[in-house]
Amino acid sequence: MTHTVEKIGGTCMSRATELLDALYLRDDPYGRIFVVSAFGGMTNRLLEHKKSGQSGVYALFADADNDESWSEALTATGAEMIRLHTDILDDIGDRQRADAFVKDRIEGARACMIDLQRLCSYGHFRIEAHLMTLRELLSGLGEAHSAFVTTLLLNRNGVNARYVDLTGWRDDAQPDLANRIKQGLEGLDLNSDLPIVTGYAQCAEGLMREYDRGYTEVVFAHLAAQTGASEAIIHKEFHLSSADPKLVGLENVRKIGRTSYDVADQLSNLGMEAIHPNAAKILRQADVPLRVKNAFEPEDSGTFIGPEGGKAGRVEMVTGLGVYAFELFEPDMVGAKGYDAAILDALTRHNVWIVSKTSNANCITHWLDGSLKSIRRAESDLAKKFPNAEITTRNLALVSVIGSDLSKLGVMRQSLNALEAADIHPLAMQQGTRRVEMQVMVDKSQMAKTIKVLHHALIEQAEDDDIEPEHAAIAAE
Repeated sequence: MTHTVEKIGGTCMSRATELLDALYLRDDPYGRIFVVSAFGGMTNRLLEHKKSGQSGVYALFADADNDESWSEALTATGAEMIRLHTDILDDIGDRQRADAFVKDRIEGARACMIDLQRLCSYGHFRIEAHLMTLRELLSGLGEAHSAFVTTLLLNRNGVNARYVDLTGWRDDAQPDLANRIKQGLEGLDLNSDLPIVTGYAQCAEGLMREYDRGYTEVVFAHLAAQTGASEAIIHKEFHLSSADPKLVGLENVRKIGRTSYDVADQLSNLGMEAIHPNAAKILRQADVPLRVKNAFEPEDSGTFIGPEGGKAGRVEMVTGLGVYAFELFEPDMVGAKGYDAAILDALTRHNVWIVSKTSNANCITHWLDGSLKSIRRAESDLAKKFPNAEITTRNLALVSVIGSDLSKLGVMRQSLNALEAADIHPLAMQQGTRRVEMQVMVDKSQMAKTIKVLHHALIEQAEDDDIEPEHAAIAAE
């Protein structure tokens, strides 16, 4: 039979009871495989906050000066898990099963961490060698919890949901990802079973080491490719739309409808994660179509992402990101080599994300997303290596105009005209030869106004029958 593989994001998972009628319960609920993320905010608690960097259980353990901070955080995380599923599950028996599940996982993880600390108190063992394994173990707790609770909820509502745990809990085997998925689905009949699969999979490849927080979409993509799904569907809280309606107004945004993998890659680069680039690559190679939908509007077809993309000459999205302009100016750079490589090495070493880059004869500028503390460390390293260089860091905003094919649109000219009329003066602008994105750098205080001006000029005023007004919001979870 044909089937779909469908991923549900963390924010949607936190609205699990609303998903019942919108997504799970229908005349024929089968022929689908659901891959679920942890409940919203849970992975932040287990690891560290994705945006603010606030320490979670893992970060507290890795940097611990004492045993109490990480252990208290782990206890609080378990209590939050129980609070979440208590709100979701009505049946007392289901709640008791979920409580026991959480206690087993939390206390099991605590025992592992205590043993690891004890082991590494001996000089022959270094805790750094085991931190990635611990990160993998902790990250899987969130997806295991959400999948288990969802299975209980569906079973109580008459659906033959099957809990598929790929996290490798108490499993002494170390299969590769393909075999982990194969073993998890063994014996299931998609005609009568609805698999609820954990978004984290423990495997020999080590998903966290390769993809860090993007592992859920990678598991989703591998599962869709391996099972020959007719379509891969990502369910978000909102539609994939032309801008944030909080900025441009709900009545002005457009559902994108159709776009390319190129556009999806640009969104990932800006932290919006329509689809992880590696997951998109897996689906492309397996020839599995991808669709992004609003989980709470199941009848809407959503946005189709494919190799061809949307209509040429159409701006599909205007969005922005606060960035740091990291500039290295060195008069002696002309004709010399090694500057690019040294900057890249420093930024990589301090885990700073490069959003974009520009350079000329004696100046290289990187537009960075990361903590100022990490950027200052990279700056210090480069100042030692290039003592005659002038290195500056400024907090700015990058506004991006994105479309499947902007080659015939004259988007830079239109943007300059619109910004000049609005008395906005860009600090920099650039557009690559591939013509899928144009970037405008402005003062951070002008980011919202710049997005509104460009959205109005390039999307709202553009006559395009393929884009319909939609009460939607940008799919950024």
